[in-house]
Amino acid sequence: MSKVETIGPERAAELIEQGAVLIDIRESNEYARENIPGARHHALSQIDARHPARPGDTVLIYHCKSGARTRINAGRLAGASGDCEVYLLGGGIEAWKRAGLACRRAVSSAVCPHSSARSAITHS
Repeated sequence: MSKVETIGPERAAELIEQGAVLIDIRESNEYARENIPGARHHALSQIDARHPARPGDTVLIYHCKSGARTRINAGRLAGASGDCEVYLLGGGIEAWKRAGLACRRAVSSAVCPHSSARSAITHS
């Protein structure tokens, strides 16, 4: 298994523009509250049951909230990624937001608190 490199949000954004796939390993409820537009959701709890790499994927960038889960599970993520080149987004979605990159957040309706959530894309 090759070494997994941790990269910053700006480098991750460059790789994504070149075709890399960003994978959010947070659980479903976390992803529903806030996510990076275009990120593929694949919860860490499902990594062993179902591999995140899809046909045609060559570069995968994993992220969580702060970077801790991806860092702790780097070997496991790399092992589940087949022949793909693997990176970790250092600082997770929090670093992505600090870099001013787009993030989609669930916004509940202030008029009708029981309505379903809707999305809003923000640039922090």
